[in-house]
Amino acid sequence: MNISSLAFEPTFFPATKSASPTCRRLVSRRHPALFVCCSANPAAAVSSSVSVPESAKKDGLKRIGELSQVSGVLGCQWGDEGKGKLVDILAPHFEIVARCQGGANAGHTIYNAEGKKFALHLIPSGILNENTTCVIGNGVVVHVPGFFEEIDRLEASGVSCKGRILVSDRAHLLFDFHQEVDGLREAELAKSFIGTTRRGIGPCYSSKVIRNGVRVGDLRHLDTLPQTMDLLLSDAASRFKDFNYTPEVLKEEVEKYKRYAERLEPFITDTVHFINEAISSNKKILVEGGQATMLDIDFGTYPFVTSSSPSAGGICTGLGIAPKVVGDLIGVVKAYTTRVGSGPFPTEILGKGGDLLRSAGHEFGTTTGRPRRCGWLDIVALKYCCQINGFSSLNLTKLDVLSELPEIQLGVSYQTPDGTPVKSFPADLSLLEQIKVEYETMLGWMCDISSIRDYSDLPKAAQEYVSRIEQLVGIPVHYVGVGPGRDALLYK
Repeated sequence: MNISSLAFEPTFFPATKSASPTCRRLVSRRHPALFVCCSANPAAAVSSSVSVPESAKKDGLKRIGELSQVSGVLGCQWGDEGKGKLVDILAPHFEIVARCQGGANAGHTIYNAEGKKFALHLIPSGILNENTTCVIGNGVVVHVPGFFEEIDRLEASGVSCKGRILVSDRAHLLFDFHQEVDGLREAELAKSFIGTTRRGIGPCYSSKVIRNGVRVGDLRHLDTLPQTMDLLLSDAASRFKDFNYTPEVLKEEVEKYKRYAERLEPFITDTVHFINEAISSNKKILVEGGQATMLDIDFGTYPFVTSSSPSAGGICTGLGIAPKVVGDLIGVVKAYTTRVGSGPFPTEILGKGGDLLRSAGHEFGTTTGRPRRCGWLDIVALKYCCQINGFSSLNLTKLDVLSELPEIQLGVSYQTPDGTPVKSFPADLSLLEQIKVEYETMLGWMCDISSIRDYSDLPKAAQEYVSRIEQLVGIPVHYVGVGPGRDALLYK
């Protein structure tokens, strides 16, 4: 039978906490999936009075204590999975938290013990733990004005940054003109635009790769800065007719960075040496990934990707450490799927259903405020990410957002329009646009789970949803998020 000719009728199950058999049906990726109600509120008071059982605390400490000396937290989807929250929770158990790639295009939202919200972009999420040293590695691109703005906001909120942040002398500098070029490039692409954050990330990495970039350590040699900047700015002016470059622009930029150089000097460090010395001294290091594997420059939905390597390989190249020292990697994945910007999204829910899920999950970008596209959890993409990264465990986030759905779907396999199975996540974008997703429909739990603090207290249907993900992917889920607060993390 031709898949495209199948009728798609929603199947309702009675609202109950008991388990039910799963059912399978083929659904076009463009078919508006079933939504009846979706009013879960994950942004409810994060400084809650809900007590965490002692047994759950003990289980959590044991789980965290078993993590390797060098561990990592990486995204499994298209970003925005909630990596920052897990890093913030794990940070007290590590001496160092390090970023290895990306730039201020990352948006990690975390809450402190009092429930105060912090939106971090460049500074690692371990900053709220006062005993943690935060490292910005050589693979990161650094926008210095934004870096200082972030520090100033943290200091104004009572978070001490002095002596706690190290910036690699090998990291590349992202200038304001890189952001301007990013916008010009997107405008030039017109209908084929990538949907970047316009934070200048791509143009800065381009400067790095064509070897005319400026590194953080170059600010120690201000005598050569005018020539280097002139080369960069002239290149941009020759490429984009709307890019305004004059001698005055060059002078202004050089003078600005001479001032920044003095303030930045205490942060500049040979982080490759620092990190490797820390490893030799048996210090514990947690690596915080920005973006996610499905946005990886090599493994993502190219060209609708970021310009760095947010997968496991980026840890070694972005920090200068050997593969053999990298231990446990935790993959962070939402209980559903979102992505920002353009590009393929096989399990996307279009229309009212997607709008309801976006509203329930407060799915708007931390960095740009853009509404995120929403859809069901894509198991094919998740298995692909697990394969590439070798995750030892998963952190399933925002399970509470699905609480009022009578049924929940998992995208378990792909087929071509003629019914041929697709064995893995394909590189071919034209194929991805035509793909048919086979869904497995599971019973929802239809109750608020945001106040639950012990995994065993979750409704049976919620536990079965988690277990089914584990079965399909072959990786254990060790952490389950049921809200934005630190205490809303269940250990399994």
